[in-house]
Amino acid sequence: MTAEYKQHQLQFKKPSGTSRGILKIKETWFIILEQNGKRGIGECGILRGLSADDRPDYEHQLKWTCHNISLGLPALYEANKEFPSIQFGLEMAFKSLESQKPFELFPSAFTKGEESIAINGLIWMGSEDFMKEQIESKLSTGFNCIKMKIGAIDFETEFKLLKSIRKTFSKEEIEIRVDANGAFPPSEALDKLKKLAELDLHSIEQPIKQGQFQEMAQLCELTPLPIALDEELIGVFDVTSKQELLQTIKPQYIILKPSFVGGWEGSQEWINLAERENMGWWITSALESNVGLNAIAQWTYTLNNKMPQGLGTGGLFTNNFDSPLTVSNGTLQYQNNLNWKFNL
Repeated sequence: MTAEYKQHQLQFKKPSGTSRGILKIKETWFIILEQNGKRGIGECGILRGLSADDRPDYEHQLKWTCHNISLGLPALYEANKEFPSIQFGLEMAFKSLESQKPFELFPSAFTKGEESIAINGLIWMGSEDFMKEQIESKLSTGFNCIKMKIGAIDFETEFKLLKSIRKTFSKEEIEIRVDANGAFPPSEALDKLKKLAELDLHSIEQPIKQGQFQEMAQLCELTPLPIALDEELIGVFDVTSKQELLQTIKPQYIILKPSFVGGWEGSQEWINLAERENMGWWITSALESNVGLNAIAQWTYTLNNKMPQGLGTGGLFTNNFDSPLTVSNGTLQYQNNLNWKFNL
């Protein structure tokens, strides 16, 4: 077996606003395995400034991993414990190599095109008009769950926007999730959560910055609005620390990005712990190309979680890879009449 890695810069169709600034490009890497004339393709998706493995030695680690591919998946997965995106790329590449078709990793009713996955429509931060325009577009294309990123413009403007959606659509018609990306100061967070709770929102992701365990635990205890941990899970590598985090903070939900938490195996570990503590969970992509999104979506379908998942990111880039993944009527679908075109 041989292995090589390649870098790819995904270009956003529109610069996308987050509480950490504007994203114009998304860097991603691919591990490509070859054996007996077959190829296995895995994506290592990192987000600069956020991924635990955004480190100066990232490419060096990829090179070492490809050079030592003969060690096999279990040993390489363990050797990349502090590089969760490489762990996921390896899982994907080995699974792809074993599969009948390189991109059909978990054959199911989803990959046959018979079933779809409910997803949330993502509303990016920006001006009031831009956010309003996105909301109207999502609602007109059949989404009944939207996720709005907040924390970039002033809170009152964002609250007014959310209130205007709620005036038109009840919580039975539209589920609204908000993602603060850690934007609220701890001293103001509870008051903001109380105000947001008036709008019958589903949940709020990461109201304060990660790493403030006691403050987050207190918020989760007092909040009138369910809290979902997201960034908080990044960089927590061993099962004891994961368990301690969940038992200390006691969130209502956790959100799993396989590229950030060690792929399928790392995500499953979090799921098992969360379910033991009666916490809800859902899966989201982390701005991977369609290769990574496909791997996450096919696996997610097998988990049989009926909540809307965060998998609607495939259409964000101008230079994504053509794939059978399409978004229609608020769901992610696998259209078998469309072909993969992985041209790297």
